[in-house]
Amino acid sequence: MTVIGLVLACLAAGVHVYIFFLESLAWTGARARATFGTGSPEQAEPLKELAFNQGFYNLFLAVITLIGVVATAAGEPTVGLTMIFVGTGSMVAAGLVLLISSPAKASAALKQLTVPALAIIALVIGLVV
Repeated sequence: MTVIGLVLACLAAGVHVYIFFLESLAWTGARARATFGTGSPEQAEPLKELAFNQGFYNLFLAVITLIGVVATAAGEPTVGLTMIFVGTGSMVAAGLVLLISSPAKASAALKQLTVPALAIIALVIGLVV
């Protein structure tokens, strides 16, 4: 189960790198506007600075998670799993905040939190079994 958990953690990190790309680099582009429902480029522009900053939060969570995967694979499970649990746990928490604060964005919140939650579950099972 540990290997499955590590793969899921990498997938969760990949999702958050993509979110970083949309928020920080492509915010006024068609794909980001469709994803976040920001309308026209003119409507998205006032939120660009905020989205840029938020994108980096997602990138940092992905980096923490990926460093944890590398550390775990390199034989440092205490450090590695701690980093993975911090990264993926924060992803899940952020998804829950979105779900609770904006129920209309439930689909986005579930996309954000499901894979990291599955990674956590698989890693915990791997530790217990």
